[in-house]
Amino acid sequence: MRKSFKMVDLDCANCAAKMENAIRKIDGVQDAAVSFMAQRLTVEADDGRFEEIMDKIVKACKRVEPDCVIKR
Repeated sequence: MRKSFKMVDLDCANCAAKMENAIRKIDGVQDAAVSFMAQRLTVEADDGRFEEIMDKIVKACKRVEPDCVIKR
């Protein structure tokens, strides 16, 4: 399943790259892209575990940029 999410308060392109790398390492994620310019996260992950994977993605993003919010 591929979904896109709006990101709020993503302040730095370097942080976006760090988030993308961290998300790609999560078990069940096939592909991920974080666009700093568009303030968007696109994730391709297992259908059956998508919500569980999204919870892990949110935690990974909070470690990199604590003020960033992913609109689910």
